[in-house]
Amino acid sequence: WEDYSQILLIRGVSLGPRTILRGGMASAPRRDGTSETTKFRLYTDTSEEGCLILSDQLETLDKCSFNDSLPLVMIVHGWSVDGMLEGWIWKMVAALKSQHKQTNVIIADWLSLAHQHYPIAAQNTRNIGQEIASFLEWLEESVQFSRSNVHLIGYSLGAHVSGFAGSYISGTNKIGRITGLDPAGPLFEGMSPTDRLSPDDANFVDAIHTFTQQHMGLSVGIKQPVAHFDFYPNGGTFQPGCHIMHVYNHIAQYGITGITQTVKCAHERSVHLFIDSLLHDDKQSMAYWCNDIHTFDRGMCLSCRKNRCNTLGYNIRKERLQKSRRLFLKTRAHMPFKVYHYQFKIHFINEIHEKQVEPTFTVSLTGTKEDAENLPITLVEGITGNKTYTFLITLDIDIGELMMIKFKWEGTATIIPWTKGNRQPGLIVKTIRVKAGETQEKYVLRESVCGQSPGRSPSVGTHHPPSLSNTPG
Repeated sequence: WEDYSQILLIRGVSLGPRTILRGGMASAPRRDGTSETTKFRLYTDTSEEGCLILSDQLETLDKCSFNDSLPLVMIVHGWSVDGMLEGWIWKMVAALKSQHKQTNVIIADWLSLAHQHYPIAAQNTRNIGQEIASFLEWLEESVQFSRSNVHLIGYSLGAHVSGFAGSYISGTNKIGRITGLDPAGPLFEGMSPTDRLSPDDANFVDAIHTFTQQHMGLSVGIKQPVAHFDFYPNGGTFQPGCHIMHVYNHIAQYGITGITQTVKCAHERSVHLFIDSLLHDDKQSMAYWCNDIHTFDRGMCLSCRKNRCNTLGYNIRKERLQKSRRLFLKTRAHMPFKVYHYQFKIHFINEIHEKQVEPTFTVSLTGTKEDAENLPITLVEGITGNKTYTFLITLDIDIGELMMIKFKWEGTATIIPWTKGNRQPGLIVKTIRVKAGETQEKYVLRESVCGQSPGRSPSVGTHHPPSLSNTPG
């Protein structure tokens, strides 16, 4: 906990080029493999720690079986608490190699300068970025390996290391892609694009933000957009399954270090979301362009028109945009993380004069593959007048094409069968519109009447193709 609290207690430290901090500092990069701080470990099936490639020592490329005809993915770790490579690195390497065998995978090991007090490690990111840029330039000069075939994946401080590598590499051509996994916040939030990861650092930049919850004005992960597409799962502030309430579960699993596990759970979730995108090709998580999570939670942002949605992770659609685009999605608490998003728009007419109606509903969905029963819905405001209310529903399962919707009201206003002739003032459900985010299918269902029927909780079934039938409760 003390190690992680360092991140949350940093104030007023600049990462400008004139800043001098005591501690381990990277020397200026030299084209001499023996002096490099960063160790470039090419993953092989025969070595657990990877095969070490040294700049300017061409024979090490042959020794490590580097294939210059294949693309390169380089994984860049972040700040180190214990001076050891974290377990997620090997999980990501394994996922990459299992799904994309024809790929060179290199781990950029800068542990000697990452295992420092956080401000010092943060200061070192610029120099490590220079070393990676020099390494890629050497590959290009020695074996004509194009930088456009390089994908840097950086976690936490490693995301900014990757950004610096992209900005320092010489020439007009850029690195192919950089992925930032919850880029570090302290000492980078609010900085100019040249002092952090930014969309200018590669031909395509994407980022996943998972721990932007602030403490004392700072957050572990950066909140501002830093990429062409910035993903904010569950709003980006915190993640399901990582709540402080789960600290006891983590202590039971990891011992006293479980406290640290709880703190890093949301931060590292970005890594596991990316690994998930590699391992579950049939369950790719879709995210949607939206102003903020509150608007998204109301179901207002499930459009895929004009690049308004994209796939989170390895299989993202790579399109350069003039302005960063913030995308939101919901996820599960564990792998596979994908959920299915549905927008509901219900047009109510409240005929009960001078009274605000506050029903609680459940909704059940019947699909061609599965059914989802009794999903709770609570409107954030009471129903008054003539108005359309919008909300979001997510499902853990793929129900297929939506065939029937069943609503159930509880409270002062309950649905009764629609009838002609005289009736008491009630609550009219004029229109129900449903949109499935993942398929972009739309369903329109029309006209039902609700009345004051204390003690009843009837339900209404609606079918597709659009029609409406009432069933007594």
